[in-house]
Amino acid sequence: MLKGLLTFFIILLNLQVAYAQTGAVTGHVQTTDGEPAVGVSIGLKGTNLGANTNSEGNYTIAKIKPGTYVLHVQMLGVEPQEQNIVVTANSKAAANFTLSESAARIQEVVVTAQRDKYNATLPSESLRLQTRLLEVPQNIQVITGTVLQDQQVFDMLEGVSRNVSGVTMQEHWGNYTRMNMRGARVAPFRNGMNVESTWGPLSEDMSFVERIEFVKGPAGFMLANGDPAGFYNVVTKKPTGVPGKEVTLTLGSFDTYRATADLDGKVTRDGKLLYRLNLMGQKKESWRDFEYNDRYSIAPVLKYNFSDRTSLTAEYTYQFSRMSAIGSAYVFSARDYADLPRSFTIADPNLEPSDMKDHSGFLLFEHAFSDKWKLTAQTAYFHYNQVGSSLWLAGVDAAGDMQRTLSSWDARNISKFGQVFVNGEVKTGPVTHRILGGADLGNKEYLADWNQYFVLDQNRPFNIYNPVYGLDEGSIPVIDRSKSLEDRAGGNILGQKYGALYLQDELAFLNDRLRLTLAGRYTKSETNQYTTIIKNEKFTPRVGLSATLDKNTSVYALYDQSFIPQNGRLADDEKVKPITGNNTEVGFKRDWFGGRWNSTVSAYQITKNNQLVADPNDPTQTLSLQLGQTQTQGIEVDVRGEVVPNLGLVFNYAFTNSEITEDTDPVKIGTKVPGYAKHITNAWLSYRQPKGLLKGAGVSLGYQWQLERFPWFVSENPESLLPDYFRLDGAVSYQFRKVSLALNVNNILDEYLYSGSPYDFNYDGSSDGYYWQTEAPRQYRVSVGYKF
Repeated sequence: MLKGLLTFFIILLNLQVAYAQTGAVTGHVQTTDGEPAVGVSIGLKGTNLGANTNSEGNYTIAKIKPGTYVLHVQMLGVEPQEQNIVVTANSKAAANFTLSESAARIQEVVVTAQRDKYNATLPSESLRLQTRLLEVPQNIQVITGTVLQDQQVFDMLEGVSRNVSGVTMQEHWGNYTRMNMRGARVAPFRNGMNVESTWGPLSEDMSFVERIEFVKGPAGFMLANGDPAGFYNVVTKKPTGVPGKEVTLTLGSFDTYRATADLDGKVTRDGKLLYRLNLMGQKKESWRDFEYNDRYSIAPVLKYNFSDRTSLTAEYTYQFSRMSAIGSAYVFSARDYADLPRSFTIADPNLEPSDMKDHSGFLLFEHAFSDKWKLTAQTAYFHYNQVGSSLWLAGVDAAGDMQRTLSSWDARNISKFGQVFVNGEVKTGPVTHRILGGADLGNKEYLADWNQYFVLDQNRPFNIYNPVYGLDEGSIPVIDRSKSLEDRAGGNILGQKYGALYLQDELAFLNDRLRLTLAGRYTKSETNQYTTIIKNEKFTPRVGLSATLDKNTSVYALYDQSFIPQNGRLADDEKVKPITGNNTEVGFKRDWFGGRWNSTVSAYQITKNNQLVADPNDPTQTLSLQLGQTQTQGIEVDVRGEVVPNLGLVFNYAFTNSEITEDTDPVKIGTKVPGYAKHITNAWLSYRQPKGLLKGAGVSLGYQWQLERFPWFVSENPESLLPDYFRLDGAVSYQFRKVSLALNVNNILDEYLYSGSPYDFNYDGSSDGYYWQTEAPRQYRVSVGYKF
C-alpha cells in the first residue's frame, strides 16, 4: 500500500492541468506615486471569487466561468473602484488599477485593517487546505493576532483557551502549556509541525505569533497521529511585503515589565528579499512569594521571492526563560481546597532558578506549477535545553506540617521534522477534484535527569499555616552536574520516529455546492518508552461531506480515525499501547453580513482506546494509567467577528461529557475522564469609537465561566468536583494616529480562582488530601505602542 500511494503521489506531481472551461483575470494595482499597492482586495461582484495583491501589487483570480463581470477594488479607507471585464474560457483577461492614494497612506490602511480583524475566513497555508473555512467539513477556529493583542496575552499560558469553545488550560509546571479539549490533551503544533513532547515545548511567547488555529477532532490532512480531540497550530509571523514597525512597552501588577518590537520590511527595493524581526524582553514576578519568570525572545525571518511562483522562507526563533524552581505553583493541604492564601508557596528564596533555552528553525520552500498546482516542502529543527529542579512533597498532615522535596530536572528535547505536499485541482467531467497528497517524517527525543532527590525539611517540618522561609546555607541542595546529561538521565528517555503518506481528494459536485472528501493516511512509527522500543503501523481513513446551502451557509458531516503512539510508563512496566480513535461529527456554519462575522455549531462523538492519564498513586509524577476505552460527546457553538461596525465579538459555548466506557477494572466504568468541565462559556466584546470627540477610544469586556469541573485525576468520589469558575476581565484603550494606549484589568471581581484534584499523600490508593494551582488576583496591565 505504501508503494502504491507513493507512486500515485509522484504521478500527481507530473499532471499537466488545463483550465477546463474556465478563465482568469490578472492585473496590477499601484498607487498615485507609482508604487505597488499591497494587500488590496479585488473581487467579482455577485460571486465569492476574489484575491489580494501580492508584494509586487499583482493579483490573479482563477476558476471563473465565461461571462461579463464587474471587477470591484476595495480597501478600508480608500475610494473603491470598479471595471467591467469579459472572461472567456481558457484565457486570461487583464485589468489594472491606480488607486487615488499614496504608498505611505496604503501601508497605514493595510496595517489598520489587519489589526481590526476578529474573524478569519481562510486557514493558514500550514494547514495545507485550499478550501475556505466556511466549506471545510470540520470545526476549525482561528484566534487572530488582533484578539491576542486586545486581551494583552503574553504567552500560551495566559487565557488563550477562552477564545475557543470547550478549551481549558490544565495544570502546568510553568515551562510548557497543556490545553485540553473534547476530553483530552490536544497536541501543540507550530507552523504545521507536531512539536508535542511529554513536557514541552516551551510555551510560545505571543510577540512572534500571527494567529492560533484550533482544529477540532482528528485531521488526516495534517497528522493522524495526533489526538482524536484535535490540536492547536501556532502560526508565527512572516514578512508581509508591507513595511511597518511597531514597539510596545507594558507595565503591570507583580512588578511586570515588558517590551516588544515588530519590524517588517524589504531588504531589497524590488521586494524580492523581505524580512520580519520580532524582539521581546520581560521581567515578571508573581502573586505567589518567591516566584518569577523572566524571558526574552528573538525571532528573525527572511523570505526570498525568486518569482511570483517560487519563494524560500528561513525562520529562526530563540526563547530564553528563567523561572523559580519548577513546580512552585502547586499548593497542598490535607484539609480542603483553597484553605491557604493565594500568595502561599512551597518555594524558597534560596533555591537556584531553572533556565530554559529553546531554539527552533524552519526552512519553507513553495513553488506554484500553475494557478492550480502548488508544491510545498518544509523542514524544521527544535532544540530545547533545561537546567533546573522541581519541587514536590513527601507528605502533609492535618496540622499543616509538610516535608518538601526537590529533584533535579535537567532535560533536553531534540526534534527533527520534514514535510512535502502538493495541492492541486483537476476536472473529470462535471466533477472538480481538489487534491492534497504528501509525506511526513519526524524524529523526537526527550531525555531528563530526575534521579537526584533531596529532602528539604529534615531538621524541622515546614508548616503551611505558619511557613518559615529561608533554607540554611548548609541545607541547600547541590545538584551534581559533573557528568553529561546522557549519563545522568540513564533510562529516562522518551522518543518517537514516524513516517507517513497521505492522500486526500475533495470532489466538488453541482458547481461546488456539494463536496465529498475522501482521504487516507498510512503511518509507521517507532516509539522509545524508557528504553522499551514499540513499533506500530496503521492505515486511517477520512470521509467528509460538506454542502453549500447558499453563498454564506454550509452544513457538514465527518468521520475520521486517528492513531497515536504514546510515550509513558505504567506501574506494572507493561508496554503502553497506542491510542486509536474514531470521530463522528456534524455541523452548521454561516457567515453573516457579508462575512463580517461567522458562527459554527457542531455536535460530535469521539471513541478512544488506550488513553493515558496521570497515575494518582505515583509520588514521582512520572507514571501513568492506561484506560480501556473512553467516549466523549459534545455540542459546541462559536461566534466571532464584527457583529456591527466597530463592535468585535468572540463568544463560545461547549457541552462536554467524557467517561470511561470499558476498562479492566469494572469500578472505573462510568467514571468521568479527568480534566474537563461539562459546561464552558466565554465571551469577549470590544468596541472602538470611529468618529467624533472620542474617535479612537475603545472599551472591552469579557468573561470565562466553567460549570461542573472534574479534577485532574480519575476519581470515583462525586465530592471531588471542583467549584464553578467565573472570571470577569475588561480593558479600555485609545488609538491616535501612530500611538496606542491600553489598560487591561483581569479578574475584576478579585475571585479566588483555582483548579486541582484530590491527592493521595500516602500512596495507598485512597485520597487523603488536595492539591491545586491558584490564578492571579485582580491585576492590571498598561501598554503604550508606537508605529513608525
